[in-house]
Amino acid sequence: MSRAILWFRQDLRLEDNLAWNQAMTHDEVMLVYILDTVNSKDRFMGEASQLWLHHSLTALNIDCDNQLNVFQGDAQQILAKLVDHHAIDAVYWNRCYEPWRTERDAEIKQQLAKKVIVESFNGALLWEPWEVKKADGGPYKVFTPFYRKGCLNRPVRHPVSAKSLKPCFKSDLALKIVDLNLMPKFPWGDQVIASWQPGERGAKAAWDVFLSQGLAHYRQGRDLPWLKAVSRLSPHIHFGEISVNQLWYAIQSMAQDDNTDHFLSELGWREFSYSQLYYQPQMDQKNIQVKFDEFPWQNDQILLKAWQAGQTGIPIVDAGMRELWQTGYMHNRVRMIVGSFLVKNLQVDWRLGERWFWDTLFDADMASNCASWQWVAGCGADAAPYFRIFNPVLQGVKFDANGHYTRKFVPELKKLPDRYLFSPWLAPEGILTQAGIALGKDYPRPIVDLQSSREQALEAYAKIK
Repeated sequence: MSRAILWFRQDLRLEDNLAWNQAMTHDEVMLVYILDTVNSKDRFMGEASQLWLHHSLTALNIDCDNQLNVFQGDAQQILAKLVDHHAIDAVYWNRCYEPWRTERDAEIKQQLAKKVIVESFNGALLWEPWEVKKADGGPYKVFTPFYRKGCLNRPVRHPVSAKSLKPCFKSDLALKIVDLNLMPKFPWGDQVIASWQPGERGAKAAWDVFLSQGLAHYRQGRDLPWLKAVSRLSPHIHFGEISVNQLWYAIQSMAQDDNTDHFLSELGWREFSYSQLYYQPQMDQKNIQVKFDEFPWQNDQILLKAWQAGQTGIPIVDAGMRELWQTGYMHNRVRMIVGSFLVKNLQVDWRLGERWFWDTLFDADMASNCASWQWVAGCGADAAPYFRIFNPVLQGVKFDANGHYTRKFVPELKKLPDRYLFSPWLAPEGILTQAGIALGKDYPRPIVDLQSSREQALEAYAKIK
C-alpha cells in the first residue's frame, strides 16, 4: 500500500489539478490544507481573503467527501510530522510564486526529499515566469512584447480531467475548518460574501454567466462599471478554484474577435505581473523605478482614512471605495481611478493603498495587486506615466454617464441631476436643496481641490525627474 499527501494551497479545485491527479495514482491519499501563520509574516492574507478561504475550504471539503485535513502553523514542521506519523511515501503540490512561499517550499522539498518522493507542478500560470525571457536572456519590462513575443509563441498546457478520488485517510492531528478562525468577528463578513459563491462550483457558475452575458461586450464594456461585462472571476482564479488553462482553451475554442483577444490579453497581464514578482521579489516594498525612492509622499492620515471610508467628496472615488467595502471587490476601471486619486491628488504612498486593498479585496493577489499599484503610481514596469493623472470628474462622466454605478454606492446623491452628479460642489444651492443634499452634512465637500492637487503632484514629480 502506497500513501501520498496532496497539499492544497492556491489550487482549491479538483479539475485540471496536476498534483491531485498524481496523488490519485497511490493507494491511499491524505488531503491536506495548511494555514501557514508562521512563514507568511507580514504577507499573511487579509481579512477579506480569510473570509473567502473559509468558504472555499468548506466547498472543497464537500467536493472531497469531507476528507480534507486542515492544519495551522509552520507548514514545514507540519508536513514533516505528517510524513513520519502516517508513513507517507510521496508528497505533491502545485507551485505558488510569492517570495515567502517559494523560499519555504524549496526548504520543504529539500527536507522531505531525503525520505519520500516530492513533486510540484504548475497549476496556477500559463507559463512559468523563468521561461518567458527576451532573446538576450533578460526579463521583459514592457507588457506588449512580453505577451505577443514572449508568450504567444509558447505552448499552453491543455487542461486535464480529474482522476477519481482514491481511498482517503484522516489524521488525528487535524483541525476543523472552523478552528482556523478565518471568519470575521463582526457581521461585515456575512454581508460582503452574500453575492458570491466561493469554491469550484461557484467559479464554474461565474464563468458560465460571463460567457452568456459578458464576453460579447467585454472589449468596450469592461470599462463601464455599471455594465455586467466583466467576469468577476479574479477571486476564483486567485484561490485556484478554476484554472487559467481551462479559461484559455475555452476562449480559444470560440470564434475570435476583439472581445476574446482582449480577455486573453488580460490573462497575459496576470502572467506579466507574476514575471515582475519573480524578477523583483521585493516588489511590494520597493519601487521598480528607483527614482521614485526620492518621491516626497505626504501620507496625510486624515486624507487616507477619508479615502478608505469612501468619504472624499469625489463621487466616483467614493463609489469605488464603498463597493470595495460592501462587496470585497472593485471594478477594474474604478480601481485605476481611486488609485490615481490616492497617489497623485492626495500624494499618499502607493504602498498604503496596496495594503488596504490587500486587506479588503477578495482577489488580493500579491503579484497582481503590487504590479497594478506600481503601474498607477508610475513607478512600475511599463507603468502609466506619473503625469497621467485621472480626472475623477471626467472619468465618472465618461464611464458612468447614466450614474447607475455611482448612485448605487453613493445613494446620498441619487436625486442629483446627471449634470452635477460627479461634481456636486458645483451645483447651485437650489439644485442641492431639491436633491436633499447639504454639502458637509449629507455628503462631504471634496477633501482636496482637484486642479491644485494635480499641480502639486506634477511639481513633486518634477523634483525627482
